[in-house]
Amino acid sequence: MASGTPASGQASGQGTPLGWAGDEGSTRNAVHRMFSAIAPRYDFLNHFLSLGRDIAWRRVAARALRETLARPGSRVADLCCGTGDLSFCLVRHSQGVVMGADFCHPMLARARNKANACAGNIHFLEADALHLPFGDASIDAVGCAFGFRNLAHYGQGIDEIRRVLRPGGRIAILEFSRVRGRVFGPVFRFYFHRILPRLGKWISGVDGPYQYLPDSVARFPDQDELAQKLRDAGFQDVSYVNFTGGVAALHVGEKK
Repeated sequence: MASGTPASGQASGQGTPLGWAGDEGSTRNAVHRMFSAIAPRYDFLNHFLSLGRDIAWRRVAARALRETLARPGSRVADLCCGTGDLSFCLVRHSQGVVMGADFCHPMLARARNKANACAGNIHFLEADALHLPFGDASIDAVGCAFGFRNLAHYGQGIDEIRRVLRPGGRIAILEFSRVRGRVFGPVFRFYFHRILPRLGKWISGVDGPYQYLPDSVARFPDQDELAQKLRDAGFQDVSYVNFTGGVAALHVGEKK
């Protein structure tokens, strides 16, 4: 989307390729503009382009945190929540409060509209995932679905999650990942790089965001690399499960 030099660390995969080198603010603005532009068709495109599999993946991510969610008074945050789909999955298991956080106001507006039909204790707030408005060790679990790869710096995002989590707090990151199958892999990559961007542009009427999708996934750490980043940041019992041959992966862990 943004012209000029990509965001810092492109070669090493430190963060999203949007924005100017070393400038978190320009990356933030570029991501904000992009998601504001596609907000009206975001939910439909997610379900259509994934053939509805994203719905099932979010449900599995929520179930990975259900033990924490079931505790009375639990505080669980859904970061980069977009229009709130993961938040609504989380609140179905919750005996406390679920807080969806995103810095894109048009996305949050849609999440809040959807929340009118939700009976659970759920709140949405405008917040940057790299600078969360939560106190140290104040959150019982953190989930993030298909938003982590849009951060300006992945390591900083992991550190911020660790800061707000209580000892023993759980993390669940659901994100696009690497498809490795000999047959399915090439077929999916052709769809992902050649067909999906054209479909996304045609349906959304916006040029760029759905070309950014495969570009950002190529930049994002693969399954093993992300698991190691979590371990290096001080998370334990880190594991992941692949969905649909690695199209997406769910990483879970616990703060020491």
